[in-house]
Amino acid sequence: LPLVVYVLALGTFLMGTTEFVVAGLLPEIAGDVRISVARAGLLITVFAVGMIVGAPLMAMLTLRLPRRSTLVLALGVFAAGHVVVALGTGFAVLLAARFLTALATGAFWAVANVVASRAAGPAAGSRALGVVGAGAMLANVVGVPLGAFAGQLMGWRGPFWALAALVVAAMALIGRHVPRDASVHEAVSVRTELSALRSGRLWLALAACATTTGGVLSTYTYVSPLLTDRAQLAAGLVPLVLGGFGVGALAGFLVGGRLGDHRPYATTIVAAAATTVLLAAICLLSGYAAPTIALVALLGLFGLGANPVLISLGVRFAGRAPTLGSALTVSAFNLGTAVGSWIAGLALGSPLGVTGPAAVGTAIAALTLIPTIAIAVVQRRRSAGPTG
Repeated sequence: LPLVVYVLALGTFLMGTTEFVVAGLLPEIAGDVRISVARAGLLITVFAVGMIVGAPLMAMLTLRLPRRSTLVLALGVFAAGHVVVALGTGFAVLLAARFLTALATGAFWAVANVVASRAAGPAAGSRALGVVGAGAMLANVVGVPLGAFAGQLMGWRGPFWALAALVVAAMALIGRHVPRDASVHEAVSVRTELSALRSGRLWLALAACATTTGGVLSTYTYVSPLLTDRAQLAAGLVPLVLGGFGVGALAGFLVGGRLGDHRPYATTIVAAAATTVLLAAICLLSGYAAPTIALVALLGLFGLGANPVLISLGVRFAGRAPTLGSALTVSAFNLGTAVGSWIAGLALGSPLGVTGPAAVGTAIAALTLIPTIAIAVVQRRRSAGPTG
């Protein structure tokens, strides 16, 4: 793969770290700005909302900018947002800075997916997207724990200063390694971009994006009480299980991207079916620690393995609006996560108890089979048609 793909993966690593590192710093942030931990959790919520809204919005606002300029500008705003957070003393300022950072993150993801896919070429596009997405998965395995550890040593503001400095370095790398020909594209209008929304296949891909992440992450969000209360796992071992999920997800992105270049439709269908079976097995076997630990790791592998393929399909089905297609997949992933986690939270308080989120995840994941099979059927009919 071209070097630029790995440079972009560095950017997604930093952005994945900032998205989730806050979770490990909430008590310190809450104590410093004198609010409850629950209210401090809005820093995570506002980031998710910013990603949902920001990806397509920023894709349209930066439509006429060269892609390399958009990437550098997004990283610049990202770094500035971290400086504001590190210096901020009021909660409102922190919320505003996190929202601004999320807008920049959405813009970066949308453009990075297109640049990576085109740099790799049609034969390796999904593989390239797998590497770019793996940067965010690696953030969960390495970046977030390191950020939380740094927060304990330097105070919660320390990781934000460190991220700002690292992002400035990433700006220089991207400015140097994103080729000029990847940033020069034909002039397009807003009308041309929005015409992509008429593609039924694009909407099917977006539906699959939402349900696949909604199913997996609704369960993952509440997996800790499932492990401790139901599987009777010691609380000190929970981070290791979460790390196993992260390693599985990292491998899933890399393997799924490779498979998607050769059998994209089969890859998405098999991943959806396997995810549904794994979540159902977690519901049934969560009373036993050993199988539950193994199932959670496999959930990371299969549950997120189709994501780079779905992004690739979204970019392809958007036709002349690849950046908007990429942006909409980012929004769909985050929307699925937000809605799925909300429903799972309601299920947690139901008679199902700690198995409720896994039951919700199973139902949502099963829905993924509908759009993935529909895409395969439509593509087969198009291939068999007179136009080939």
